[in-house]
Amino acid sequence: MYLPTPHSNDNGDTMKKHLLKLFCLLLPVLFLTGCWQEELPENTGLISPGEELPQEPEPELLLPEFFSLPYAPDQSLDPIDCPDGPQQTVASLICEGLFRLTPDLEAESLLCQSYSYDSERYAYTFTLRPGVLFSDGSPLTARDVRTALERARRSERYQARLAQVSSISAGDGTVTITLSRPNTGFPALLDIPISKESGGVPLGTGPYFLTQDEGGAFLAANSTWWQGHSQPVERIGLTEASGQDAVLYRFSSHEVQLITADLTGTDPAALTGSVSQWEADTTILQYVGLNTAAAPLDNAALRRALGESLNRKHIVSGFLSGHGRAAQFPVSPLSSLYPEELEVRFSADAPVQAISRSGYVPERTLTLLVNSENSFKTAVADYLAESLTAAGVPVETRILPWEEYTAALEAGDFDLYYGEVRLTADWNLSFLLSTGGALNYGGWTDAEADSLLAAYSAAENRTTAMEALCAYLQQQSPILPVCFKSTSVLAQTGVLEDLIPTAAQPFYNLAGCTVHLREK
Repeated sequence: MYLPTPHSNDNGDTMKKHLLKLFCLLLPVLFLTGCWQEELPENTGLISPGEELPQEPEPELLLPEFFSLPYAPDQSLDPIDCPDGPQQTVASLICEGLFRLTPDLEAESLLCQSYSYDSERYAYTFTLRPGVLFSDGSPLTARDVRTALERARRSERYQARLAQVSSISAGDGTVTITLSRPNTGFPALLDIPISKESGGVPLGTGPYFLTQDEGGAFLAANSTWWQGHSQPVERIGLTEASGQDAVLYRFSSHEVQLITADLTGTDPAALTGSVSQWEADTTILQYVGLNTAAAPLDNAALRRALGESLNRKHIVSGFLSGHGRAAQFPVSPLSSLYPEELEVRFSADAPVQAISRSGYVPERTLTLLVNSENSFKTAVADYLAESLTAAGVPVETRILPWEEYTAALEAGDFDLYYGEVRLTADWNLSFLLSTGGALNYGGWTDAEADSLLAAYSAAENRTTAMEALCAYLQQQSPILPVCFKSTSVLAQTGVLEDLIPTAAQPFYNLAGCTVHLREK
């Protein structure tokens, strides 16, 4: 019998151990190289290298069968006195003005064919466009225009705008408006809708008219519309919605397809879902007001330095979510009057350098007023206080309810304040900046500024006059413009195409836009 020796047994065990180690080392390699694998089924659901990920199909847009707008049946649709929001949107499709404002906030003729200005009498004569009919077939007359404008003079909405009007007279196809002072930009104020009443229903010359059937009120296309364009839809439904909550509900549930909203207002709309959005520029200026009647802001060098310290673009993008347009002067950057060549470029080190150049040595902390009702404004005010403090001018915010805020302004109990004002499209700044102006809370008095303001109002060359005025305001800095706000036009996704809105006319280019509806 053969018996293995202890030596031969040790060698066998050692060999087995080596083979086992080698197998363990090769096993991962076999898996990685594919030399040891079972054949996979053809469709495993796995993504091979280089293969594109499958794209999820986009959800199909569910278009409405009808295009509808919200409106409040218990409120007036008379464009002279109806409230802002849905009622004004509906009214803008019914009535037109002598002029309207373009997206660039320039005056554009509508019912006015031409006009002349007598600079000695401050009198404008407007010639009406011939052949214009109201939706009931009656002709537009000079008497209709005069009556509508006289009502506007007495209305809360337009009274301040037309305060400079001394008289309105009607002639044969002409309307003459005489002013109490010169204003070569007056036509920009006449985007006032012209309407007449018929049985409690406003009649206009616009693309639609108000009517009703068994289903309720709606807008029907005006076949006698003088512009001669076809309307994108023959019928626009009017869905009852009284109050913002009701309007938002109707919009979110796709019962109405378009609304307007101030998304940085005191009570901004909160919307979810798929929404298309357009921005319409306004004449609403946000600015920093300064108490120029008291130290230290009676110093023009310090005021100018504060103006150079404002990062306006950051304020618009970071705090107003882009719903505005940065501006260094109190005229919209979209306007042909805006003196862009005078702008001072902002840089990160600009605040410290500007304050240093002014020679200002802080003796106390300045107070910046802001009203508490608007969270966007309070956020901007806090940012301004923080950034100015970092630049060497200690500032703290004082947040007050609206009534206390306005009382403090009227009493001059502030150093700075964050303000907002709706300017007129003729860019008349007298009430804000002239000596004794109604909104000149900072108490700024300057004979040269008063002279430049008057020269601009009477100027034949308004661009040159505005540039001279803005150059002086830049040096004196009685207020610090920040931005002009925009308003938002929101629509159900996929319904409207090529829409161009303005603040007063969400359907500014009505004939050029397309409304997509579900086929019945």
